[in-house]
Amino acid sequence: MSWRIPVDMAKAQRDTYEAVLRLKDAPFVAERPAYFSPAAAAQDKSNSLGAYGHFAQTLLPLEYSGWAEECAAHVTSCYVGDWSSLHKVVVRGREALACLAWLGMRDLSRFEHGQIKHHVQLDENGRVASEGILCRLGEEEFLYTAGSGDWLMWQLGQGSWDAEAEDVSPEQFIFGVQGPASLDTLEKLTGGSLRDIAFSRSRRSTIAGVPVRVLRTGISGELGYEVHGPAGHANEIWSAIVESGQGFGIRELGLRSQPVQHIEAGIATNGLDYLPASILTPGAPRQFRRGMPGGSFVPENGITDYFRKPGELGWGFRKGVPDREFLGRDALAAQGEPRRTLMGLKWNAEDVTGILAAALVEGDLPDAMELPRGRGPVFDQVLVGGRRVGVSTGRTLSVNLRSTISLCVIDRDRATPGTEVTVLWGRPGTAQREVRATVTPLPFKPDRRRTEVSTR
Repeated sequence: MSWRIPVDMAKAQRDTYEAVLRLKDAPFVAERPAYFSPAAAAQDKSNSLGAYGHFAQTLLPLEYSGWAEECAAHVTSCYVGDWSSLHKVVVRGREALACLAWLGMRDLSRFEHGQIKHHVQLDENGRVASEGILCRLGEEEFLYTAGSGDWLMWQLGQGSWDAEAEDVSPEQFIFGVQGPASLDTLEKLTGGSLRDIAFSRSRRSTIAGVPVRVLRTGISGELGYEVHGPAGHANEIWSAIVESGQGFGIRELGLRSQPVQHIEAGIATNGLDYLPASILTPGAPRQFRRGMPGGSFVPENGITDYFRKPGELGWGFRKGVPDREFLGRDALAAQGEPRRTLMGLKWNAEDVTGILAAALVEGDLPDAMELPRGRGPVFDQVLVGGRRVGVSTGRTLSVNLRSTISLCVIDRDRATPGTEVTVLWGRPGTAQREVRATVTPLPFKPDRRRTEVSTR
């Protein structure tokens, strides 16, 4: 299919993006404009329901062929999903690497061109302020993609680094192609082998003459890739990926199903499974929606009870805090090993069924369970013998596991797999239900991100 790209499309996308951020608290539509993916025209063909939801500031189709089918695609075949909503910040300059090494807790001393690193950024108290993926584009050029890059840009502006940050979010698309058929789909599309791209590496390629960057990532826990490219060509690239994957069973992934794979893979998501400590600073995420999290959890110390230390999310250091300098390092070293750790929970099917079917019988109605999961942050109390021992987030119905699952930040003495706990379902003041659950190691399913492809 040939798409005619208006010359001013990039400018229109940029103007709308800036207006949405500037007017983020203004009335929707009346003052704050609707902002869609740069691939909205191509996606509209399959969006038969015409339903949209917000991912950050962007409106994306909720589902295409049905959420159950879409949730299974990364295990049975592959999907193409739209992550263009992510904040994309390019950092350039002579001291760009030094600045990023100070801002993030990961070692960047061996950072090759094209390599990708998980970049976890802390505040001065050692709590996670932002996290995302950092890709080295050149000797003095890096791309940070995350739910929000505002913390990075604010911190860079506070120092005297010989570096600059540019928000290129409206100029670039990000499409995820994940699942066992992802490589075949993309190789057919690019017309060449991509087997030289190791996990957490990337390189340039072309699709229909359009320059793109292909990254091998693992947000689904399966073999998978991302395609980054110019927003002006987003429609034609999306359509080309869908067409290329038809013979391999590709599915378009709607917003309703996007977060499911993260829970299956045991990956905590900023703004859903924890709140970033940056929300109390001028570097707060402008993209996040307003309001407090839902669920049964009642904070004892205010908003900071929703913050997390990296060790509570599986991002801590295996051999202790290193000597090199980075923001939040001293606080981490002083705190020692956190008393809580990240585990999974498998919810009792009978108890879950009782909540789902509550509207069919007499009695007070508990909070409804959205399927496959809720579309906002929900924090639920986890109890043993009536005592709080943890917090559950991301409650998800996994069609791949035929089970209801969630992540749980839990006391280490209760983190042994097989431990029986109780999740309190429902907001305070509602007809709360107790749900039996079992502590489970993460990820919930085998980790296939590093699948060997060079000999396939």
